[in-house]
Amino acid sequence: MTQTNQAIDGKRLWDSLMDMARFGATAKGGVKRLTLTDIDRQGRNYFRTNCEAAGLTVRVDAIGNMFARRPGRDPNRLPVLFGSHLDSQPTGGKFDGALGVIAGLEVMRSLNDLGIVTEAPVELINWTDEEGSRFGHSLMGSGVWAGIYTQEKAYALTDLDGVTVGEALKDIGYAGPEAAKPFPADAYFELHIEQGPILEAEGRQIGIVTGAQGQVWYDAVVTGQDSHAGTTPPSARRDALVATARIIDLVDRKMRARGNDGRGTVGRLNVLPNSCNVIPGEVRFSVEFRHPSDAEVEILANEFPSEAAAIAELSGCHLELTELFKIPSQPFDPSCVDLVRQASARLGYSSREIVSGAGHDAVYVARHVPSAMIFTPCKDGLSHNEAESIEPEEATAGCQVLFEAIVARANRTL
Repeated sequence: MTQTNQAIDGKRLWDSLMDMARFGATAKGGVKRLTLTDIDRQGRNYFRTNCEAAGLTVRVDAIGNMFARRPGRDPNRLPVLFGSHLDSQPTGGKFDGALGVIAGLEVMRSLNDLGIVTEAPVELINWTDEEGSRFGHSLMGSGVWAGIYTQEKAYALTDLDGVTVGEALKDIGYAGPEAAKPFPADAYFELHIEQGPILEAEGRQIGIVTGAQGQVWYDAVVTGQDSHAGTTPPSARRDALVATARIIDLVDRKMRARGNDGRGTVGRLNVLPNSCNVIPGEVRFSVEFRHPSDAEVEILANEFPSEAAAIAELSGCHLELTELFKIPSQPFDPSCVDLVRQASARLGYSSREIVSGAGHDAVYVARHVPSAMIFTPCKDGLSHNEAESIEPEEATAGCQVLFEAIVARANRTL
């Protein structure tokens, strides 16, 4: 690393990451910090307390997004935004999302330590429910903020216990008074672990993210006929699970037909009545496809529903398929990406350009604000897993690049 007289405090960053990991810590070393639960409230309170201790002004909008602002020399300049999310998967890791938020906190603390007053204000964000693991709708906070979904739709979403988002926000005290909608901003930067194997495999310290791939997500319900496993012959069976298995195979085949750029996943499956001696009469499951090319996503969205329905029909079942959302591929702002590129080079970090395979809040923010992302490696490319792991020096490198990019953008000549 090239020496800099504006170094962030890597030990303080790591210690803060470990502090955040206490909220929802699991026996296997990960976290379970589901959105809008009491554990999430505790993590939010920790974040808020530390932001206020750093002299930041914290406000919360109606969907629970948290904004922590540090003023700039010129109050008329638009703020430079940065952040990520603190919620996790049910068996999540310590760094997915949390790295970007806690690194943002370290940027603010380092600005204080170094006595730097940026020309533009800078603002750190904790987005609500990026993961979608509790209410089934990922990128919820940034999606409502960006106008992708209405607040009313988000408030009405329910978890498996029938609790709505609106109720959960009130329960934990994070239904803020401010409207959840875009406001003028100069730029947005997001630091995140790669959640894939490329950087580690190539020995690169920094991923310069040029954009994110397109996605289409579905809710699927296959309906057959539950009946006795011992008395129902093959000719009379309408096995919803068998039909689902064949549709899952279709998802896999469509993914593999697109080579290494293809993505197709069924990650959630609910079999009813879920008894060992009853033929399943209903299966509810998720389907998602991703690809860097919008044209390929469109082909998948056009072909898959009819092909899957035909498979269900041949099995004597019926498929109800609901498209949840279709996200086009999102290129990031060239000038913001170039700041990440320049910072990485100036600091002497090995890097490469990369397209994000995962969805991130930056994808929706980028529709309103010039945006870019920074990736750090993670061990074995593993994420959404309690074994998710990064090294302290990797966190430091990512945070240092984030710091440099934010300061450069906030101090740019207009």
